[in-house]
Amino acid sequence: MSYCLPLAAIDTAVFPGSYAASRQRWLAQLNKLSCHTQCLPYACPGSGPESEELVTDTVWIGPEDASKVLVLLGGTHGIEGFAGSAIQTEQLGLIGVGLSVIPADTAVLMVHALTPWGYAWQRRCDADGVDLNRNAVDFSGPLPENKDYDLLKDALYLPDAAQREIALAEFEHRHGRVALEKAVSAGQYSDPSGPFYGGKAPAHGRLVCEDLIRKYALQRRDLAVIDLHTGLGSYGYGEVICDHQPDSAGTRIARSLYGESVALPLLGTSSSVPKTGLLDYAWHAIMNERSCYITLEFGTISTDRLKETLLRDQQLFPQTGNEHSRQEHRKDKRRHISPDDRGWREMVLFRARQVIAQALHGVAS
Repeated sequence: MSYCLPLAAIDTAVFPGSYAASRQRWLAQLNKLSCHTQCLPYACPGSGPESEELVTDTVWIGPEDASKVLVLLGGTHGIEGFAGSAIQTEQLGLIGVGLSVIPADTAVLMVHALTPWGYAWQRRCDADGVDLNRNAVDFSGPLPENKDYDLLKDALYLPDAAQREIALAEFEHRHGRVALEKAVSAGQYSDPSGPFYGGKAPAHGRLVCEDLIRKYALQRRDLAVIDLHTGLGSYGYGEVICDHQPDSAGTRIARSLYGESVALPLLGTSSSVPKTGLLDYAWHAIMNERSCYITLEFGTISTDRLKETLLRDQQLFPQTGNEHSRQEHRKDKRRHISPDDRGWREMVLFRARQVIAQALHGVAS
């Protein structure tokens, strides 16, 4: 596998301090490009904590008739947009100075802040509590069930963290670790106030993706989609997670692009477990046999600590009169999702360069 990794100094200052700052910097870097671009902004209902407007910004870079497209998605889980925005902003800069070369007959489609409300308010979900990465299901029929979530629901809402840990440990002892992970995080459609809630209708980010697919006729092109996430896995490492079926063309293409680093939840080789309603599935449905979708997941803290942080978030956010606790939790959650650690940020940017370079070279080939 041969590809060119951009050799430029890594500047961790591209990591933004807020959604508003990230959007301003992303747009400023975009405006420096001299190549052909087409921008499509998608307004999102609501506003940010400083009354700022919420927008999912998108840009097509390269020839309009390109038969091959690299798609970079950021902020699928709102608060994880800090890393997604940093990676995209750096890529725009590398493209601008010619260090990241877009091959012939190839375009790059960047989607910035798919869940802008969650990014601005530093939550994973949207204003309705919907997790975009559990939202790609058929809402015209019966919604998926997660019976183990229903069994654990009361335990998840226990106010005492030690009691929650005991209840979760007992469930794990009876049913196993994978069953626990699926019960909590695989997705549920019965509890709007609970974690990993998939919603009752297509969310903003899903509608954006579906509109982009239509407008750019992406079903007719060869696609390499990279969805940028943080929080799961080894600290600082970018795991290439492939949720295609193991024996599918999508998995074969992913391995041809990214090699043996590809991890499959369905084979138990990933830090992630199989989930319901992933955004992946909306893209899988339109992909040809020369396309693939991967999640590039950068690890931060242990799965147990992350789970506790997210459960605490579900408890605190609906409360009134507890702003100090929410502010302190928001700072703690930010440290867990996007650590203020130069080493971690350098690892994220370097690994992202590597995977993006692999994708550009592979899809063009």
